[in-house]
Parts: sequence; C-alpha cells; structure tokens
Amino acid sequence: MRDPLLDEWHPIAASEELPAGGVFGATLLGQQIVLWRGERGVHAWPDLCLHRGARLSLGKVARNCLRCPYHGWTYSEEGRCVAIPAHPGVRPPRRAHLLPFPARECYGVVWVSLGSPSGNPPPFPEWEEGSLAKTRCGPYRVNASAPRLLENFLDVAHLPIAHAGILGDPSRPEIPAYRVERRPDGGWVAAGIAIWQPDPDGSGRAQTVSYTYEILRPLVARFRKTGEGKRYGILAAVHPISPRESAFWMWNFWDPQQGVRPEEVRAHQERIFAQDRPIVESQRPELLPLDLQAELHLPSDRLAIAYRRWLAELGVGFGTG
Repeated sequence: MRDPLLDEWHPIAASEELPAGGVFGATLLGQQIVLWRGERGVHAWPDLCLHRGARLSLGKVARNCLRCPYHGWTYSEEGRCVAIPAHPGVRPPRRAHLLPFPARECYGVVWVSLGSPSGNPPPFPEWEEGSLAKTRCGPYRVNASAPRLLENFLDVAHLPIAHAGILGDPSRPEIPAYRVERRPDGGWVAAGIAIWQPDPDGSGRAQTVSYTYEILRPLVARFRKTGEGKRYGILAAVHPISPRESAFWMWNFWDPQQGVRPEEVRAHQERIFAQDRPIVESQRPELLPLDLQAELHLPSDRLAIAYRRWLAELGVGFGTG
C-alpha cells in the first residue's frame, strides 16, 4: 500500500539556506534529495547523477544549471542533462533527464513532496496577519519517529510534569475534560482546554490559558492559546528523515503588545524543547503504535487517540508500528 506521506508537503530547508546559486542536500522519507535555486526558483530532485550516481548536492550551480562534482554532467532547471564535458560534441541522451519533485516556498521554508500533493502546504493565516509578531524556531533534529514527535506536541497532560515551572505546575496537574471533533477537511480539533501556566509565552507572567489544538495533516498541527485576552500559538510540522529520525519545525506567533521579543520566544522554545527531546527519544516502542491495545490510555489522551486512529485510517506506515 502506498504511504500517504509521500503525497504530503514536508518542510525541508529554510529559504536563507538556499541563496541564489545555493545547493542543499537532505533526506525525506528515506529518499536523498538535492535542493538548488535557479532563476525560476527552488528545485528538488533525486540527489543522484544519472551517469555514475554521485551526489549532485556536492556539485555547483553554473550558468543557471546544476553541475555534477564527478564528471561535470550539467543539468538544466528542467532536469535535463545539457552538457557532458568529456564529449562536448555529443548530444546527451534523452534518458539523462531527472524527474523533479514538487517544491514550494512558504513561511520562509522550502516544502517538498515526493508524490502528488493536493493544493499548497498547510494553511497558516497568522503568517499574513500584520497585527501579530512571529518567528520561526528550529528545526530540531531528533532521534525519534515523526508521528511520535507530533503526538508529543499534541499531548496536554505532560505540560505540568515535563515542563514544570514553565507550562504547568506538578501540584496542579489536572487536565479538564475536553472534546475532540472532526474538522470538515478531515483533521481534528480540541478546544477549551484550560491549564494554569507559570510562563506560557516567554513573558514570565503566570496565568490560566485556554488551548485549542488542531491536527491539520498527518505531520502538521497547531495550537492557539489565549490568556488575559492575548493570543499565542504555534504551527508545527515534522520533517520525516528516516523511520527513527526527524526534524521538528515551529512557527510561533503572538500579540506584540505582550512586549516579548522574537529572540526571547526562540530562547523560550529552545528551553521547552530541550526538556521534550530526551523524553521523546527514550520512548519505546520507537515507532508510534497505531494499535490502541499496545499502550494504556486515559481521558486526557483523547487527542492522541484520535490522532492514532486517523493515521491508521489513512494507512500511514512510515514511523508507525
């Protein structure tokens, strides 16, 4: 069965990592890819020269073409070999044509799909909202499966324990009852989850906040939380590198009248993720079990249960067990 993650958009590289003439190598769902920027934008191809299999990500951009570092085979923006230095008078064979992967730039990041994605990368309306401050955090490389990482992001019950003194208090660990509902587009939403937090947004001001979580895509989710009439939230997306290795991307947004600077938000986020990392990397089994009988569940796990059921319904196999 074809894994539906092949047809999803995944964040791979920050736009600033690909300046004009830039080349970048990455791995997505076990597939090695090369990203490079030409006059028409960013291109994503298999990281493989068709002559002797050298990595094109070790090559260079010359005259708006990507040149292999081994024998200099040169590929145009369309992926067609247009020059073979050893035989300048020979027309490259038709077979010397790399098939591109879909690539888009959104929210300051290059998104790539290995299949046939429908539409654009996940929506992020706050990105265009001028009244909000925003910054990107990560990517954080983690030795954990992508679904494990996203489930951790959705887990509200760990906030008072794993993030004590920041996102909760062990003396106030109760999670109120909440409902999980299906979104019209197929994802899930859970609203009105109230939690008392000592430092909910990096400002150092304790307050009770109300969370709304949304699962947008199999590896993309977001939350918005409000407290004292102010908004703070995160769009999160996981880049699945291999079944047990991932990179976590986050875009934070907040009301600027909170007086919090972007560097403070990034420091706040790095402090939180430093607490998450060893826990997520320690989880066993490493692949997220979709059989609900494999682990124990409580009412506070409703969102995670919905997530696992949805992955099973979609037929997601990469990073799951």
